[in-house]
Amino acid sequence: MSNNKHRKPKAGLLLLASPRFKNLGIGLSRGTYGERKTKEVESVINSDSLRSFLDVVYTDIVYEREDLDKAMISFFSEKVDFVIAEFLSWSEDFVWIRFLRDMPDIPVLFVNPVKERMSFENTLDEDDFIDYLCSGTLVGSLEASGSVARIERKQLKVIIGTRDELTKQIRQFAVAARVKKILSQSTIGLLANYNEAMWSTYMDPYNLFTRVGPEIRFISYSTYADAITAISNKEFADYKGELLTKYKIMDDVEMEKFEASVKASIGLAKLASQYNVDVMVFNDIDTAMFKLIGLRAGFYHPYFNENHSVLVPEADIGAGLITYVLKLLSGKHVNFIEPFHIESDFGTFAGGHAGPNDHNDPAYTQNVLIARDVRFAKTSYKYAGAPFAWYRISPGRKTMAQLAEENGKYKLICTLVDSLEGEHLLATYSHSIFRPVVPVKELFERILKIGTTQHFALVDGDFRIELSMFAEIMGFEFYEIK
Repeated sequence: MSNNKHRKPKAGLLLLASPRFKNLGIGLSRGTYGERKTKEVESVINSDSLRSFLDVVYTDIVYEREDLDKAMISFFSEKVDFVIAEFLSWSEDFVWIRFLRDMPDIPVLFVNPVKERMSFENTLDEDDFIDYLCSGTLVGSLEASGSVARIERKQLKVIIGTRDELTKQIRQFAVAARVKKILSQSTIGLLANYNEAMWSTYMDPYNLFTRVGPEIRFISYSTYADAITAISNKEFADYKGELLTKYKIMDDVEMEKFEASVKASIGLAKLASQYNVDVMVFNDIDTAMFKLIGLRAGFYHPYFNENHSVLVPEADIGAGLITYVLKLLSGKHVNFIEPFHIESDFGTFAGGHAGPNDHNDPAYTQNVLIARDVRFAKTSYKYAGAPFAWYRISPGRKTMAQLAEENGKYKLICTLVDSLEGEHLLATYSHSIFRPVVPVKELFERILKIGTTQHFALVDGDFRIELSMFAEIMGFEFYEIK
């Protein structure tokens, strides 16, 4: 399991300036070019607005090749998530070209600050002339842009704005770059096989590992059964008590089947811990599991949220990944749905999913009922109808996103929807009624034309910009439905 999921993003800071200008202005009241640039840099990197969300790796202003080598070695040894590059004025570009050529493949944010107004009126005075040289960030950036195009670093993004505007965009890029780094250190657990009920959910494990980052561990149902058997009496009693304390239980729930569901849910958490899994992809509709275990787990164990990990059903690795990405971007509870049907009179669609869904948001415990899984209640399996956390997904504006693979390429789709308040409607499914920002028929027509799958992840808030930056960094096709 990736052990750095709670950390801040880490950025290397590459600030380029001209050795030709460095010592101009000796004896002037505001100091030399080099002294002014050092003072400016210190005010930026020590600002609370930057340090509040970012760990910065910085050596010094880069004037010469030796300065660049020192900076790149530092970035590599400190394992930064990305590099912020900035021309502090016009500068010779030999160092910049070397950086583009030699720096290992890593996201780069090429920032171009602008001032509301200049600090000089003319350049007749030498002191003002030095300030004029210090202010020439645009000419430096324009010169640098030619090498960006010619060397073609795919993970380089260009932004321009005031310091406050840049800080906002740096924050969004930082969380996206951090997710990329964490994915390369993460593990998917597939329990127990690909899903023959929906072939479009398959993903190529080799492509996944080389293009996206996580490795896959294949976990058998027999191992799952062993994990359930190994649960201690205390573990079982504690989680059972927690569920009964937090949530109402419906009258027709059988206690023996409830306890079996509790144990099966703990078993999934134990497997995630045992195999160091960040994304547990649970094939919960395989009859082999029902024959061996007797039910599917019905509860989303707190372990997954405590470890910034996720649990998804139906062997959908793509859905597991986008759920995990939203978890890492937001730090919030993330739900898993498939849209069921449209009601055009209301401009809404119903969506939800059977199986364990994240019902652990403490603000919405009243939205959870412990209820029978009626879809399987009349089967012959040992614990047929075992209960689950029947969750009416929390209300509010949410980002809805999905990730699909098509012939080796990845497509990330997102939009905004409003989850509406209401009563529990759809037995067996954690669910809600959703009103998308885009007219509902247009939304799904456009998604159908892109060609995806039926599974989506949902998180509170608007993370479209972060998702777009993440997709750009990863080389994914990005579709924002707006």
